[in-house]
Amino acid sequence: MAEFIRIHNETPSERQILKVVDIIDNHGLAIYPTDSVYGLGCKVSSKSGVEKIARMKGIKIKQAEFSFLFGEIGNIEDYTKPLDKWVFRLLKKNLPGPFTFILPANKKIPKILETSRKTIGIRIPDNNIIREIVKYLGEPLLNTSVYDSDEIVEYTTDPELIYDNYKQLTDVIINGGHGFSTPSTIVDCTGDEPEILRQGIGELIL
Repeated sequence: MAEFIRIHNETPSERQILKVVDIIDNHGLAIYPTDSVYGLGCKVSSKSGVEKIARMKGIKIKQAEFSFLFGEIGNIEDYTKPLDKWVFRLLKKNLPGPFTFILPANKKIPKILETSRKTIGIRIPDNNIIREIVKYLGEPLLNTSVYDSDEIVEYTTDPELIYDNYKQLTDVIINGGHGFSTPSTIVDCTGDEPEILRQGIGELIL
């Protein structure tokens, strides 16, 4: 059964953060707050974690559209091709924030994702809890959104309800307060200019 840990976003407890990091580092699945909807994830190098998430979502790994959660922009280019200047400026203006940016991927995308996909979705949420977790973990989180199992497109915003639904399926669930019901805005930056693929909670600054 998952541990249920309360962490305050404004002043996250280092002791609690390290407890979560230890669980994730040992191939655990975590549910956590972001600056949009609650997320479900594992460290990107965890083959067993990725497989568990794919089974929970009822999809094949190679067909999954997972995003990567980072703590800061400086770490993004470990997984992307060199970014054009306009892309880097766009990221600097809007991150941290409720956006998923689609960028050209390099060859460092973990082989466990079983994909030949040439793009990567990256997020740097404006949420201290998740950014601290990623910082101490030392690698990005593979991320997907938490849905209400009883609805097709509804996101669960109450961490207590999330715990009730996912306590048998995950290893740690963070209560970071109520989440949002609107997902991130998806912006494709693989062309010559940004293209909004999904308008979510974030308003893009050009």
